[in-house]
Amino acid sequence: MTKETRLWDEGAEAPSDWTEYQDALVKRAVQYASECSKEMRHRLADAGLNPEAVSGIGDLRNIKVLAKDDLPELQATDPPFGGLLAVDVGELRRIYRSPGPINDPEGRISDFWRMAPALWAAGFRPGDIVLNTLSYHLTPGGHMLDAGLREVGCVVLPGGVGSSSTQAAFAASVGATGYVGTPQFLLTLCEKIEREALPVSFQKALVTGAPLPQSLRRNLQGTYGIDVFQVYGTADAGALGFECKAKRGWHIAPGVAIEIVDPGTGEPVIPGESGEVVVTSSNNIYPLVRFGTGDLSSMVMDDCTCGRTTPRLKGFLGRVGEGVKVRGMFVHPRQLAAVLDTEPSVHRYQGVVTSKDHRDVLTVMVEGNELEGPALALLIEEATNLRVAITSVPPGTLEDGAKLLVDAR
Repeated sequence: MTKETRLWDEGAEAPSDWTEYQDALVKRAVQYASECSKEMRHRLADAGLNPEAVSGIGDLRNIKVLAKDDLPELQATDPPFGGLLAVDVGELRRIYRSPGPINDPEGRISDFWRMAPALWAAGFRPGDIVLNTLSYHLTPGGHMLDAGLREVGCVVLPGGVGSSSTQAAFAASVGATGYVGTPQFLLTLCEKIEREALPVSFQKALVTGAPLPQSLRRNLQGTYGIDVFQVYGTADAGALGFECKAKRGWHIAPGVAIEIVDPGTGEPVIPGESGEVVVTSSNNIYPLVRFGTGDLSSMVMDDCTCGRTTPRLKGFLGRVGEGVKVRGMFVHPRQLAAVLDTEPSVHRYQGVVTSKDHRDVLTVMVEGNELEGPALALLIEEATNLRVAITSVPPGTLEDGAKLLVDAR
């Protein structure tokens, strides 16, 4: 089997009968999870579900959705993976720590998160030189795309999170043809390269971790000639959806079955209605059945001109849980609380995420006495791995019981 065949899996991306394909995946995933994952076995039993009786995705509705926001408590109770891991910990390649905190496993298989099909759909090919600007430190983002790029056969520039000047010069000096990272940082790099009178060699980009407004996509395409695609995924379940050349939504990625459910009841909604993205994966290392991402989207069922027959997610429509993604990193209210609840000078606080010139900004408004803004900012930055602005506000500005973290983008 050639690499091209593996990266364009017609059986998974253009099945003649999507329902039949999805049902077969669910049946395999449930039976495997019941045998190898302690927590999933308990969840199936709690639902009164016999794994052998599962014939498709319609049989899952009695299983309670496992919310991503519940993983920290689950892992703390049964470390390190909450009983979800299907292999011995010693069989893993790496263990990561995502905000939450959540431990994320990486198995010893190539392209563990299945990012290569998304890269292939975006036009990445063997020999492309690609700058990867996602973090390689503790969190898995950089490694997720790195593994996919190596599976495609690209040359990877492991930029990670760092100086835009250094990365711009690096990419220009080697003639980087591709980019992976957040769309906002791509704009920053292009502007930096332009100011330094260096050539913008990027031809294509696969972006993730932050919203991609159409105005930003048009700017990157029209001003810098970069063809920009999106991939949607999580550290827990890998790639979930990606754009094709038509750019009319995110095709469901190979290896997962996706439901769109009512966040309150867990019941599937009809196609076209918005709800929470809930995933069942066929991952033999970390099998997940009805995993709630906390993301809102809707399902698009009509045909696509690219030839794929998989349904498409309409895009990112908001969050169910309390976590907010900022510059590619999730921030949770409990991270702010861990710092600010112990500070006697702080009476009330609220984090607000806004966007300025297509760049995410996290500001923490604080009521209190004799506040030391720079010191508080440093503590929050250490907890979240993000730059933070501290704004002192008069007493009474923030209401009792107000949300500790607000997405105002």
